[in-house]
Amino acid sequence: MHRRAPGLTLIELLLFVAVVGIALAAMLRVFVTATAASADPLIRRQQLAIAESLLREVQLMPMTWCDPDDAQVEAANGTADCTVAESPGPEPGETRSGPAPFDNVNDYDGFAMAGIRDFGNAPVAGLGGYTARVAVAPAALDSLPASGEALKITVTITGPDASTLALQGWRTRYAPQSPY
Repeated sequence: MHRRAPGLTLIELLLFVAVVGIALAAMLRVFVTATAASADPLIRRQQLAIAESLLREVQLMPMTWCDPDDAQVEAANGTADCTVAESPGPEPGETRSGPAPFDNVNDYDGFAMAGIRDFGNAPVAGLGGYTARVAVAPAALDSLPASGEALKITVTITGPDASTLALQGWRTRYAPQSPY
């Protein structure tokens, strides 16, 4: 009578190594996928920070019926009272940063930049792959009709991975004579 020796046979050992190898390969695939996707929240956070900053910049601008350079800006109760009425988009020669900077919320309508730049127009390190667009439009807000008393500001940021994030805010006219 032959007695079987305790331990594993070569075939059992090879099967064990093959099963463990397949399981490890599957686990490594999960780790690789999780690691590759871990940069996505960084891009999303950067998009949100850029959008919030640009939205705040636009919202802090004066909102007047007349161009702020117009002598009637303080007294105007509507565009009819202005020598130069404020309209969407910048006036000729105005830019976000420069000798004639934007001076009204409406000036930002249609503004776009490829590669994020600070208010002094210097590129922000690490944000060259992002683009920003701003749209400003009259819109109804609660009891205010869409007559220019309320402006909806939409800031859209596109990341280096072509993902987009849109952030919206509002700017309302506090009083007819107040530019702020």
